Amino acid sequence: MRKMEHLELKVDKYTFTVPKGLFYNENDFWARIDGKIATVGITSYLQNHLSDIVFVSLPQIGTKIEQFGEAGSFESVKAALDLISPVSGSIVEVNNELVNSPELANSDPYGKGWFVKIELTDFESDKPNLIDAEGYFEVMKKKVEKEREQLKQKRAVNTT
Repeated sequence: MRKMEHLELKVDKYTFTVPKGLFYNENDFWARIDGKIATVGITSYLQNHLSDIVFVSLPQIGTKIEQFGEAGSFESVKAALDLISPVSGSIVEVNNELVNSPELANSDPYGKGWFVKIELTDFESDKPNLIDAEGYFEVMKKKVEKEREQLKQKRAVNTT
């Protein structure tokens, strides 16, 4: 498997990667399109933000998903979230390995940590609502900067 080209942001002890060639939504989920099939997962930013993912629930094969609809759910030590699908279609495969080993979403969010595969119904209609790696990288940087600013303000309040 060839190494995927990506954008990278290092902040303190964290490294956030954004692989090129994927489609993203602003909810921090990605889709890798291969013909009529989209593999969907969470970004390294979301994975880092949530900390350790400890539970994953995936939909049944055959479930119809709308773009930005729920395509499963997961829990971390910090929060429970829905997997917001970047694309619409029908679930054709789920990553059962992830159900048994949810930590794969932490260690390999763009590889073995994928969540579902969706047979696309109309990707051309979904595409305008998605962003490429460069666009998502800018969205992610703004989120990181906002979090750092909030943390700085919180620390300032706590020291006064």
